[in-house]
Amino acid sequence: MSDSPDPTRRNRLDEAQSPYLRQHAENPVHWQPWDETALDAAKERNVPIFLSIGYAACHWCHVMEEESFEDEAIADLLNEHFVPIKVDREERPDIDSVYMSICQQVTGGGGWPLSAWLTPDGEPFYVGTYFPPEEKRGQPGFADLLRDLSNSWADPEQRAEMENRARQWTDAIESDLEATGGQPGDPDEDLIQTAATVAHRGADRQHGGWGSGGPKFPQTGRIHALLRAHSDGGQDDYLAVVEETLDVMADRGLYDHVGGGFHRYATDPQWAVPHFEKMLYDNAEIPRAFLAGYQAIGSERYASVVRETFEFVQRELQHPDGGFFSTLDAVSRPPDDPEGDTEEGAFYVWTPEQAHAAIDDETAAEVFCSYYGVDGKGGFDGGRVLAVRKPVGALVEEFEMDEAEALSHLQTALNQAFEARESRPRPARDEKILAGWNGLMISTLAEGAIVLDDAYADVAADALGFVREHLWNDDAKRLQRRFKDGDVAIDGYLEDYAFLGRGALNLFEATADVEYLAFARDLATAICEAFWDESEGTLYFTPTGGESLVARPQELTDQSTPSSTGVAVELLLSLSHFVDDDRFESVAESVIQTHADRISSNPLQHASLTLATDTYQQGALELTLVGDTGDPPGEWLTTLAETYVPRRLVAWRPAADEGFSEWLASLDLDEAPPIWAGRDPADGDPTVYACRNFACSPPKHDLEAALTWGQN
Repeated sequence: MSDSPDPTRRNRLDEAQSPYLRQHAENPVHWQPWDETALDAAKERNVPIFLSIGYAACHWCHVMEEESFEDEAIADLLNEHFVPIKVDREERPDIDSVYMSICQQVTGGGGWPLSAWLTPDGEPFYVGTYFPPEEKRGQPGFADLLRDLSNSWADPEQRAEMENRARQWTDAIESDLEATGGQPGDPDEDLIQTAATVAHRGADRQHGGWGSGGPKFPQTGRIHALLRAHSDGGQDDYLAVVEETLDVMADRGLYDHVGGGFHRYATDPQWAVPHFEKMLYDNAEIPRAFLAGYQAIGSERYASVVRETFEFVQRELQHPDGGFFSTLDAVSRPPDDPEGDTEEGAFYVWTPEQAHAAIDDETAAEVFCSYYGVDGKGGFDGGRVLAVRKPVGALVEEFEMDEAEALSHLQTALNQAFEARESRPRPARDEKILAGWNGLMISTLAEGAIVLDDAYADVAADALGFVREHLWNDDAKRLQRRFKDGDVAIDGYLEDYAFLGRGALNLFEATADVEYLAFARDLATAICEAFWDESEGTLYFTPTGGESLVARPQELTDQSTPSSTGVAVELLLSLSHFVDDDRFESVAESVIQTHADRISSNPLQHASLTLATDTYQQGALELTLVGDTGDPPGEWLTTLAETYVPRRLVAWRPAADEGFSEWLASLDLDEAPPIWAGRDPADGDPTVYACRNFACSPPKHDLEAALTWGQN
């Protein structure tokens, strides 16, 4: 550590809470967090900023660290000629969004680590992702690149060119992230059918999913669009695409067959080999699609996948007090060399020898290896990523046993493989707790409580309680983004409010606890106050009055997580039924009209906004369920569990006047909002009202009959 009084002349990441930043705290690079001290130092020294953005589970981030950031000579170049700044993209998605925008525009692609060189004012003039330490396959070597950029910055003529490029690139970022288009209008009619047609046309009918090459990412927004369109009378083949995609995601390498849960993406078109990191958001959004698929298609395999994934999340990603951690790393130490170098996938792959050592029964071990393709020919030193290689019927013939016996052997093998794997060196866990990502998990658990088992609502409630206790300021009605070991930081972004608000609303639908509805409304109110710009007709990703970057981003497209704008619009539309003014609906409508051209021209890129726009166009199917909310009729719960209902909005309501008055008081309402007004119990029995676009069914006591009305 340097004795210089200048704090930027040493590595300051030991002060950070982010596990990703702390991973770099021992590098010889004088890494800085993104703060005023670092930004001011660049201006005072008149040197460029080298910005490196990544996250704890990022494989190539680790590679670049080992190759370059731990190298003393490269560190000297960075320390002498730049102010090096490290950013955790999961903590600061706003910064990542700004500089990823120009990387994608300039290079045609993106990814992490994101490497950007900025002027002292934060304007980018050179961008890329991973750089090898020395030139390789046409990529410049990182050390040579640092020397060239430093020399160019020192040359007045070349520096003027760099600064001119930086201004042009900053204009391009603003155009990409801030632009709201031309005149507001209405999106195309039947938008969901258009989206489904495009999704159907682009599907990989041989291997499932979308895209003919690798990598293959989960595209859950497309699955929801296809399911909605099919339910609305679209072609049956929409459902076939959904089934093919869910089947391959459940059966191939994307899914962890031993421990449950999904990896980040598949590296190949066949979904055989995943990128092994496990992210909380994937293990929320993918099961949410499987739950919808289970209701629409009825495959028990889909329900099992969801249950197993929930078990994984609770077992490996849950804080003892209820909140959910962020990620598991892709790399770990090999089982046979616990002190060796980390390797990607080491925790998850199997050789025949490892399988037979773990599984006591020889026949069960053979069935396991045959079913999952453990043949010693894998690319991980003979290890294989588990994937279903043949139907159970083939096992029946191969081992001359009946199906029940084959399945019993498989279950025995999986149980013993799981126990054996528990003794392997584990992937590192990023233990920061993010409000928005917890919101995604709460939503899916709440839906699981409706579809599979009401006990999941308790898990969701624990997580929501954790976030409210640690990250929500009830006096200011504002949300912080990150909790780590008692430390709370970073003003919440739109995704934090929108994702958590949707989670709270979904939990109300699952439990009939009005407290969750009230919290969802508080979050929606904050969205309108802190992120809505009336003059531009849009919701920004960062709050008004927050830190000023070179651009104020919007998040209109779905990336690794849903578009926060799309989720916010859907939330506002849903909650507009529970308030006594039109503000929520007005904001949602304005956002849709502002971005109508973008949504209509590319509905799949804007999948979440497309789904929200579809709800706006078609209207939510309001299901007002009036009765004893603590003990609704069992057939109601069964019908909700078994029936796929797009745009469903469940609105419980107490039957007794006293209980209903208490609900209204808890929501600060003087009179019943539209979704409850005049919808009293009929004949003293639990009653269902199905309504859409100001038209309602007659009062019914049979939920299935009400749904039939609503879907005609």
